[in-house]
This record gives sequence, C-alpha cells and structure tokens, in this order.
Amino acid sequence: MHRQPGDAETGPTIRHGPVLRGRAGLIGGLAALSGILFGLDTGVMSGALDLITQEFILSDFQRESMVGIMLLGAAMGVLGAAWLSHRIGRKRTLVLTAGLFVIGPLLCAESMSYRTLMLARMLLGLATGATTFATPLYIAEIADSGRRGAMILGYQLMISCGLLAAFVSDGLFSYFGGWRWMLGVVGFPGLVFMMGVLFLPPSPRWLLAQGRERDARRVLIELRGLPRLVMAERNAIMARLAARRDGIGSFMKDSNCRRAMWLAVGLQVAQQFSGINAVLYYAPYIIGLVGYGHYVQVWGPVGIGIINLLSTCIATTCVDRIGRRPMLIGGFAVMALAMAGQAAMVAGGMPPMPGMRLLMGVFMLLFVAAFAFAAGPLTWLLCAEILPLRGREFGMACSTCANWIANMLVSATFLTGLEILGADRVLWGYAGLNAVFMVMVALRVPETRGMTLEQIEVELMRGTPLRALGGRAHSGV
Repeated sequence: MHRQPGDAETGPTIRHGPVLRGRAGLIGGLAALSGILFGLDTGVMSGALDLITQEFILSDFQRESMVGIMLLGAAMGVLGAAWLSHRIGRKRTLVLTAGLFVIGPLLCAESMSYRTLMLARMLLGLATGATTFATPLYIAEIADSGRRGAMILGYQLMISCGLLAAFVSDGLFSYFGGWRWMLGVVGFPGLVFMMGVLFLPPSPRWLLAQGRERDARRVLIELRGLPRLVMAERNAIMARLAARRDGIGSFMKDSNCRRAMWLAVGLQVAQQFSGINAVLYYAPYIIGLVGYGHYVQVWGPVGIGIINLLSTCIATTCVDRIGRRPMLIGGFAVMALAMAGQAAMVAGGMPPMPGMRLLMGVFMLLFVAAFAFAAGPLTWLLCAEILPLRGREFGMACSTCANWIANMLVSATFLTGLEILGADRVLWGYAGLNAVFMVMVALRVPETRGMTLEQIEVELMRGTPLRALGGRAHSGV
C-alpha cells in the first residue's frame, strides 16, 4: 500500500503482510477453474466448425450463426446471473451454472440436427455468460488488495488453459472426424467444477449486504486468517454499505456510478472489437486463407493457445507490480501494429513465398500475445475493481453483457466482412480500432494497483476524475 496513515478521508486502509495465513488464494483458484470451461467452450468450435459444416452442409451464414448463438446465450446468461447473484449470492449462482456445463456438452455430442445443436450451444452460452459475470465478481470480493490483481488474472489464466486444451483436443479428434467428442468432452471438467464449487464460501460483502454479519465474519476469518485484518475489512465494507442507496434507479441517477459503468462497458467493447475472437474462432480458416495446408490448419491453433497461455502467465506476475494502465496502453499499441502488419501483407493478395507466410504467422502470434498480456485479463480486472458496491451487480451485468454482444457482432460478421470488403480492409479496420482504444486508455483508465475496493469507491464517489483514481496512492503522497 502507498497511502499514508493520515489519509483518513479515503476510508479505512487495510494493510496486509507479505504472507497471509487465510485461504483466499486457494478459494479464488478454485472459483477461477470456471475459466477452463469458458476457454474450452470458446476454443472448441475452432476445430469442430468445419466438420460440423461438412456433416450438416452449412452455409457461411449458418457457420456464423453456430458461433453467434452461443454468444447470444452468453449475453442472456449474464443478465440472469446478475439477478441470481443479487438474490441468492455469488456462490449459489456458480453452483447453478456449473450444472449447465455438464448438460450442454452432452446435448452437443448427441445432436442429430443443426437446430438441436444450436439449442445445445445456446445452453452452453447461458452457462458461459453467467460464469463470466459471477466469477470475477466473486474473486474480487474475497481477495485482499495486495493479491486481487493476480487472483482475478488467475481466472484469465484458466481461460487460456481451456483454450489450449480445446485446440489440442480438436487436433487429436480431427483425425477421426470426431466433432461430437470435441464438443462433448467439455462435460467432464464441467462435472469436476460443479463438485468443487459446492465447497466455496459465500462472498463476505454479499453476506454483510444481507445483514448476516456473523456468517460474514466467519468467512473473513477463513479468508484472511488474522482477526485484526477481519475487523478492519469488516468496518470498511460496512461503511460503504451504510453510504449506499439501493436500486438500479438510484445507481443510474448517480453520475459517479454512471461514469464507472460506462468506462466498464467501454473497456469490454474495446476488448472484443480488438478482433481477438475473429482470430480464435476462425483460426484454421485464416491460416488456410494465407496458403497453409491442412496439417498447419489443424495444429496451428495449438501454437496460438500456447502463446496465449504463456502471455497470460507473464501478465499474472506483472499486474500488481507494473500496474493495469501501462500494461493496457502497451498491449493495445502492439495489437494495433500486429494487425497493421497482417493487413499490409494480405493487401493485394498474399504472396506465395513460405517466408512471407511465416511472417504472417508471427504477426498473428504477436497479436494474440499482446491481447493475453493486457486487454484480455485486465479488462475483467478493472471492471471488477472500479464499479461501486451499491450497484456492482448491475454495473457488471451491463459491462459483461456488452462484452458478449460485441463478441457476437464481431464473430457473426467476420466471414461476411472478408467476402464483401476483403481481408486487408477488415484487418486495417481492426488495427485502427486498437489505436483508438490505446488513446482511450491513456485518457480515461485509472491505475488501481494496491487499492482496496472500498478506497477506489470512496475516491470515485467524491468526484475524483476516472483517470486520477488512485493518483495519490501512486504518487507517494
């Protein structure tokens, strides 16, 4: 922590030693396992789509719909999870959605028609969207300020593991034409997650909001291990709860709440309009577009998954040392350059020389690495941090729903865009958007490293500009 003891106006400061005796890290890691399911469901369609197209004879529009239906379900799942997490808590919401991660893959594997498969993918979308809302929110509310960044990025790390596992299983099952196994195998980790999540404690912030102080103190002792830390954190949470006004209406009428929500929405839209899921969902298609053969199309996505995982690991170790803001600015800058490099190479037709195709692959991997280091994990982290407690469920629902809608728009129009505009224009467009997002981060995004959620909220609600949130904490004042 960088605040001085005299900074009383920012609320109680909660200091943690270098080693915590509580179980917050273990519990947060278990919750983050839902990210593996997210990654599996996102990545598995990359290898299965061509095989499904051959069996059901799908058009380009139906191929895009097969991808888009899950994203539509995810947007609906976010809204459902927002209501459930407020009514029954974050933990119980995760328990309910875990069941869909078992049912959905089994229905996919047994689908005998395009319509049945679309319905099954819709159910998976509901589960995926619900966990992308509930998991970062839950982890943010159980984590201490010194490790919150790394713990939420642990969720993104699990997503990267899931993506890599999906690409590897796609490669293996592709030799047997087994798209049903590609989709159905996700049910096994879903079952493991469903059993594990039963042992998670409720969020202490949610318990205090429900007036269950005894239960909240018990959970805080389990998480922190030290009674003095429990009392300080309990007092800080109660101070914010006492100051809040309930209801979506009051949240929307408060300009400070609105500006936090709009920043969260903007970050989520920027994450998706960077073009990342056009690369992940259609990786074999893009690889084939530049002249690579079937073998590279099958196993090339595995290289993407490895780079994605390694970059996320690096981000997890850096986020609480370097900070959110500089990582995001640098990430969007590299993504813009990598997209521009790809666009320049495909302009006028891809050169047939192997060296040029290899360079195209390098640009693609560089783009994925920059995304996994910055925009991928930090968007979820910042959204969980900057939204005030009085409307955190509503704000997270709006921002996460915006993420899935933007994801759907990109994924459901990518093939059509390539056909109508050409690959070079589409890629130049994404390069320009990433440059715009870099400027947006520089102008609007705060540095929240080392601050508790209560301190962030106090500064927000007293009218501190978004860009300046945490400014005193990181200036040594």
